[in-house]
Amino acid sequence: MTTAAFKGSWLCPDEASRERLLDMEPRVRTRRRGAFAFLAVALLACGPWVGWWTLGALAAAGTGFAVADRCAARVSRPEYAIAAAWLLSEIMIAASVAGTGGPRSPAVGWFAIPIVTLSSRFDRRAVLVGVALAVTMLAAVTLGVDARAVRAQPQYILFPLAAIGAVAILSIALMESELEHRSESALDDLTGLLNRRALTGRVAEIAQQAQVAGHPVGVIVGDIDHFKAVNDAQGHATGDLVLVEVAHVLRQTLRAFDLSYRIGGEEFLVLLPGADSDEAAAVAERLRQAIEACPMPCGGVTMSFGVASTNGGPMEWDRLFGSADAALYDAKRAGRNRVVRADAEQTPVVPAAA
Repeated sequence: MTTAAFKGSWLCPDEASRERLLDMEPRVRTRRRGAFAFLAVALLACGPWVGWWTLGALAAAGTGFAVADRCAARVSRPEYAIAAAWLLSEIMIAASVAGTGGPRSPAVGWFAIPIVTLSSRFDRRAVLVGVALAVTMLAAVTLGVDARAVRAQPQYILFPLAAIGAVAILSIALMESELEHRSESALDDLTGLLNRRALTGRVAEIAQQAQVAGHPVGVIVGDIDHFKAVNDAQGHATGDLVLVEVAHVLRQTLRAFDLSYRIGGEEFLVLLPGADSDEAAAVAERLRQAIEACPMPCGGVTMSFGVASTNGGPMEWDRLFGSADAALYDAKRAGRNRVVRADAEQTPVVPAAA
């Protein structure tokens, strides 16, 4: 497994935004299925008048989201898979509108439906881009199909435009409120890392992904060595600076989809979707070396790490975390500044570099 600095994207520029996306996607997924069922019933009822082929467009959109759900658990930037599925849903709506009368289509107002889900996953910029794409497609399938009808009766385009704009404005307001409360509850005030509350929600999602995909999940628990001595000798202000610097090193050293958490005091946790025991231990050793090499406000700082991983089966979080935590204490007892795996009976302690 290769590691690299956290790489944001235009859609998810930081860890918190990607965490929000991954947390909200399964919630949206459940409701989306219900919405698709309502749309399918409407299309079935109207099939004799608008044609049965529109069910194929709905099925294509549903397939796109199903593929995106699977890809999101495996790729380093899941936001692109989810955004592609969203775009496909708008394209399928455009195809349905074009094929059922253009500006006169009873489905023309459906362009506003996908706008609702944008704000639950992405920030204001992405919502505005999504609105622009929806408006462009709306114009293409109304003016492009029957511009004369639109000129004669502008309400054909003005009403759905108003619906898209109103939905976007309301959804942005809800997004801003949700982001404010999420930031207050999910982020550690000092380091900016995700906190234990955020970890609880993410664990449930990763457990579900692990069960479906059969991939292993690695966990690293790390603790700053002799941190109490730093606080006692140089004060809590210096100790806070050390915590901030450690958090920065973690962010810069991990892969894009490895999420780091401060779970209390000087203790940190890293989730590694797809990592077996060997890979998780390699990541932990990379972190250990990066911390040891980093200039700190109080001089040299080291960390000890405990590592555990599932074998690709169902993830029992309490057991997995307990194993990593026990390995961390073994690292402390063995002399600190080292990595210990939970399967230490097969794998010896990784000693500190000379």
